[in-house]
Amino acid sequence: MAVPKRRTCHSRKKMRQSHDALVPMALSIDRKTKSVHRPHHVDLRTGFYRGKQILFKDADEQTGADDSAKS
Repeated sequence: MAVPKRRTCHSRKKMRQSHDALVPMALSIDRKTKSVHRPHHVDLRTGFYRGKQILFKDADEQTGADDSAKS
C-alpha cells in the first residue's frame, strides 16, 4: 500500500485545490430591455424570455382591463 513519506504542507495542498475555486456566474443582457439575467433563464425583473412575456401576464391583462373600464 502506498504511504506518503512526508506530510503534504499547507501551501502545496492549497495550490493543488486552487483549480476548484468559484468562478463568477455567467450573465446575459436582454436586447430589448437591456436588463441583466442568467442565460437560458427567464428574466425575473421583467418576466421576458427570448422576447416573449412569460411571467406577470395576469398583472398586465388586469391593468389593461382596469384602464379600459375607467375610460
